[in-house]
Amino acid sequence: MSSNIENTSQPDAEVENTEKPIKERVLEDDQHMEHFEYDNGIVRKFAIATLIFGVIGMLVGLLVALQFVWPQLNGGIPYITFGRIRPLHTNAVIFAFVGNSIFTGVYYSLPRLLKTPMWSKALSNFNFWGWQAIILAAAVTLPLGFTSSKEYAELEWPIDIAIAIVWVIFGVNMFMTILKRRERHIYVAIWFYIATFLTVAMLHIVNNIEIPVSAFKSYSAYSGVKDALVQWWYGHNAVAFFLTTPVLGLMYYFVPKAANRPVYSYRLSIIHFWALIFIYIWAGPHHLLYTALPDWAQSLGTVFSLMLIFPSWGGMLNGLLTLRGAWDKVRENPVLKFFVVAITAYGMATFEGPMLSTQSLNAIAHYTDWIPAHVHVGALGWNGFMAFGMLYYLFPKLWNTKLWSIKLANTHFWIGTLGILFWALPMYWAGWTQASMWKQFTEEGILAYPNFLETVTQLEPMYMLRALGGTLYVTGIISAVVNLWMTAKQGSFVSTEAASAPALTKIYKKPKGEYWHRWIERRPVQFFVLSLVAVAIGGVIEILPTFKVESNIPEIASVQPYTPLELEGRDIYIREGCNNCHSQMVRPFRNEVARYGEYSKAGEFVYDFPHLWGSKRTGPDIHRLGGKYPDSWHWEHMYNPHSTSPGSIMPPYPWLFDDELDVSYLPKKIRVMQSLGVPYEKGYDEAAIEDLREQANIIAGGLQEQGYDADENKEIIALIAYLQRLGTDIQVAEN
Repeated sequence: MSSNIENTSQPDAEVENTEKPIKERVLEDDQHMEHFEYDNGIVRKFAIATLIFGVIGMLVGLLVALQFVWPQLNGGIPYITFGRIRPLHTNAVIFAFVGNSIFTGVYYSLPRLLKTPMWSKALSNFNFWGWQAIILAAAVTLPLGFTSSKEYAELEWPIDIAIAIVWVIFGVNMFMTILKRRERHIYVAIWFYIATFLTVAMLHIVNNIEIPVSAFKSYSAYSGVKDALVQWWYGHNAVAFFLTTPVLGLMYYFVPKAANRPVYSYRLSIIHFWALIFIYIWAGPHHLLYTALPDWAQSLGTVFSLMLIFPSWGGMLNGLLTLRGAWDKVRENPVLKFFVVAITAYGMATFEGPMLSTQSLNAIAHYTDWIPAHVHVGALGWNGFMAFGMLYYLFPKLWNTKLWSIKLANTHFWIGTLGILFWALPMYWAGWTQASMWKQFTEEGILAYPNFLETVTQLEPMYMLRALGGTLYVTGIISAVVNLWMTAKQGSFVSTEAASAPALTKIYKKPKGEYWHRWIERRPVQFFVLSLVAVAIGGVIEILPTFKVESNIPEIASVQPYTPLELEGRDIYIREGCNNCHSQMVRPFRNEVARYGEYSKAGEFVYDFPHLWGSKRTGPDIHRLGGKYPDSWHWEHMYNPHSTSPGSIMPPYPWLFDDELDVSYLPKKIRVMQSLGVPYEKGYDEAAIEDLREQANIIAGGLQEQGYDADENKEIIALIAYLQRLGTDIQVAEN
């Protein structure tokens, strides 16, 4: 299976002994070679951006981790609280660091695999500058609180449009380059690039359909259960098709190149690709097990998630076995060391993910710190180490020199590996601790740890170790920056690289014994279409039935739209990123019903644009919070969480007591909600502000009677109104 006969097209001519085994019988004039140049300038731009945002993204992550140990680190500054910078960290790592590394690898490998320069240098540069502008916009808007709250898709609608434009430009440039290729067969890495472009475009557009209210405020076109399903169809597959498939393409190119070995198995790469892109798209609902999502959708997510083990591990084995016979090189070459750990981390994450989709393990791990541990094995190990291995490989080639310090690169490898271990292992332990304490009952049948904070205080040592792991990982990145900077400094940048290849002739005779898949490799348009069909089927089958509200999401007559003040309070809750710590989904478990109240029903969320079910409980679930505490408790809790919850790691929010509630967009918010089907009376937009003032006066007046300096015009009043509404639309069972 590993013979050269089974290997697909070589990464390019630099790899020895990887010529296509089945010689194409084409009518070519070897005397007429076409000469051209590869543009290394665009590769350099993306490579430098990768390093810059690797440092920035991980430093923000370190600040996030340190706030779990010392919440006061935000210094009372609203722009760097956990709720606001957590999405900044995830977006910086996913789209700035990993995104730029993907473009680095694609713009280097694609022309060389196709024996042609990129179709348009102008579009390449537009891709670069447009992507950096999007990252800058994210860095500004997210700390300011402009967020849609959707995980991994928090950016507001103008930036979403910009992302779509830049992504399409990238796709056009890639596709046109494929069409003008001089290499007849499309190499396996390009299959993954194609699937990445098509699927990310589909996911991004469908998930981010939203109705604008202002320049940086919008409401999702979906609500409740529908929004949760679409969001995690996107969220899971953003991991699949932005953090996995393009990086697999890089693996199929750079691992054989660095090891000077052919890909282990051509047939295995075919199975890996088609099975992965078809199955992956179905797996999103496993993020919503035991929630209000219909059971059939949860079951589909579980079944297809378990099936994912096979293509995922097939790809892992294909990558690792490519290195067979080259293990001496692995010991000596830091590039290969990074690749080996990256592929191993991919295998670990893609085994753990399907296991977590089973109901038994999901009931333990979901909403706990186990999930961040799982995610960071992929982000730091798979994505991070693949990026660094690629950069250590590229810089000497781009600057026509040797790596400045192999010893420093090896040091980075070991520091980074220790960083991953110190990050992930304590969080796995924390996840088990949380699940065990949350579920523990006494012999008398009551919760052993009824106070949620008892869990939080137990995790402080784990959070310290996680911060240590983050510090080690950042230290490794800084060493890489130094090493690669010195590598570039000692060399001379090769801005363009001369190459030549015969033109691709139109006359082609199929060789005898050619493998069947070679047919589709010669036809990029058909390949695009088949890939699109493969990834679209799962989304259509899962999402469309759920949009039939009458049959899938039973309505509850007592559930009413939010009042204008509650709607404004909900927007403040979203702005502050409270959903990053608190879920709003009580699952039908004995311990959750005993702790929080009646489990959540699908019909309760029909007016939630977007849903706020959450994915992590750093604090308790709040879906049944309404009426549990008086308004004064919420006032005290938001001003100084320690006054109501000693030992809390929640930061204070003093600005909510000083900032005036902006109601200038309230009439338009009401009109947008009406357009989305929320049954406000016709013309209610004109009366909404008056109703808001009336409810605000009641809340503020009650607080004033208790001695608080409450102003009905402040944001805290709206937030209290929203919190007191949560879970009160239905009769809650007594605990």
